[in-house]
Amino acid sequence: MITGNRYWLQRQGRLMALGAIVLLIILWSLSVQEACLAEESLDIYFNTPGEPQGPPAPGPHEMVYPQIGSLDSRALVWFVTQQHTYFGGFVLALPLFCALLEFLGLITTKPALSLRYDALARDLAKVAVLALSVTAIIGSLMLAMFIKLYPSFMAYMGGTFKSFMPAYAAVFVAESLLLMLYYYSWDRMTERGAKWGHAAIGVATNAVGTALLLLANAWSAFMMAPAGVDAQGRFLGNGWHLLHSVLWNPLNVHRFLADIMSGGAVVLAYACYRFFTAKTVEERAYFDWVGYVFLVVTVCALLPMPIAGYWLMRSVFAFRQTMGVTMMGGLLTWMFVVQALLIGALFLGINYYIWQSMARLKGAERYQPYSQLVFGGLLLALFIWLTPHTLLMSPGEMKAMGGAQHPVIGNYGVMSSKNGAINVILLCTALSFLYMRRANRTMTVSWVTTGNIVLAVLFGVGIANVVGLSVYGFYLPANVRVGLSVPQACTTLTVIVVGLVINRAMLRRSIVHGPIQWGNIPSRGMVVLFAMAAAFSWVMGLMGYIRSSGRLAWHVSELMADVSPWAFTPDLSFAAQMVTLNMVVFWAAVLVLFWMCQWGQQPVMGEESPHQNTPLLSAVSSHET
Repeated sequence: MITGNRYWLQRQGRLMALGAIVLLIILWSLSVQEACLAEESLDIYFNTPGEPQGPPAPGPHEMVYPQIGSLDSRALVWFVTQQHTYFGGFVLALPLFCALLEFLGLITTKPALSLRYDALARDLAKVAVLALSVTAIIGSLMLAMFIKLYPSFMAYMGGTFKSFMPAYAAVFVAESLLLMLYYYSWDRMTERGAKWGHAAIGVATNAVGTALLLLANAWSAFMMAPAGVDAQGRFLGNGWHLLHSVLWNPLNVHRFLADIMSGGAVVLAYACYRFFTAKTVEERAYFDWVGYVFLVVTVCALLPMPIAGYWLMRSVFAFRQTMGVTMMGGLLTWMFVVQALLIGALFLGINYYIWQSMARLKGAERYQPYSQLVFGGLLLALFIWLTPHTLLMSPGEMKAMGGAQHPVIGNYGVMSSKNGAINVILLCTALSFLYMRRANRTMTVSWVTTGNIVLAVLFGVGIANVVGLSVYGFYLPANVRVGLSVPQACTTLTVIVVGLVINRAMLRRSIVHGPIQWGNIPSRGMVVLFAMAAAFSWVMGLMGYIRSSGRLAWHVSELMADVSPWAFTPDLSFAAQMVTLNMVVFWAAVLVLFWMCQWGQQPVMGEESPHQNTPLLSAVSSHET
């Protein structure tokens, strides 16, 4: 009996051991199968294998968000996010302006001009410190609203980008500390050697601020064109792929330029306000100079903006043609028509301001007849630039015309024509600037006639090449025609750079007819400058809406949709109202910041009083400023 039990136990032990081995084999097989499945998970953009490490995108049942009463969650988040974007761009742009002005003050050989640059930079740094606090408050409010109103979206994005959260927080803290150190050490680092160290702090502040912008743009780029995740939305462990989606680089360039434009526009508006409320001639002259300086900075950011915008839209088409068609040929088409109208108005205003500002320059009247030629070419290009490809028509009108496109006007609404038009506009603007540079000077170099002929041939051939490529584009397929924008942009850039170099060489040892009479610009010129500042901010808000709405109902394109019954894509009227409201609120807040910065402070004109600053005005009375 005992022997039988022992045999039975041995048999059971063998069976259990065999069962354990079989179980281990099954578990091992499952793990291998799971590993094989994980290895087979492919990046939806880069098509590289990876092991899922993040949460999958929530399903439709998790995308119906709670609505708080009659509150429009999307409009409220839109408003707060746009304010955060405006102030974030302002905080990024102001330290850049400060570092640039401080550097100009260090390298100039004129003590009074150095003092003026440094004083203006210090005041802008003070505004930046205040704006940083406002940005942090609005950012905290925005985060709380996202968590409350869109919990599934925030849970997914937070889980996907969790490895970057500590880096983002560290960069933001570093930016805040460096900016405060940069401002509060200003008076303690005034010696020549220490001043260069202080400028280095400004450079470090801008470097960290740029890194913050790149990290923030990763979310926006991922939402439009996700990468680094599989078809279920799971993060595959490659952080570089998660950041480096198809839209990341073009979006970085586009938003960096937009932030400089937005920040410069606010300073322009402030300069105009102080110009019209000035109590003294010297103060009026000073803020005329501030407006001119920041218009140059803003235009330098505006000139490459069409190229950056084209790069961004080309990348959108590279990701999904349907998204590009929605933005430029579908639901959002007329947003681009309004955007084109605003950009055309900006360039027209810039040229008008340039020619009006020649009233400061003695001898500029001899160049006024050329303004008709410049504005003639500018307006012709603007008409083509503003022409839509399709028109809003009734069915009867469409039937009478034979289609959605006009048989004649429709030809000017395609991108081939618009690429040529915007490049001609840039060349006309550069030509206006060349005339202003030589307005109060008589050139004395022996090759004046040759130089003028070379400039005329340079601009003539450049414009002819741009127009010729546009016409040639009508005879090419759309996928080939789009590549013509590259030689057109290269032509424009070459003509502008070479033209500026030749013009500068011609102005060497020229006879100056008199200093710049700052403050003598007609009032209508400053009114146009103020209108341009408003247009800069407005177009930035509109373009942000167009870029974001290209996703339509998707939080993350093709991975995560908002299926709430009250979610919608706003139309042109609603979008225009929201953009205008955001712009007005932002400007009002910024003007309050400027007013707060003036408490107990003398005008920014150096150490002299407003009635004793004639040396300061004469120090900036040359085009070298």
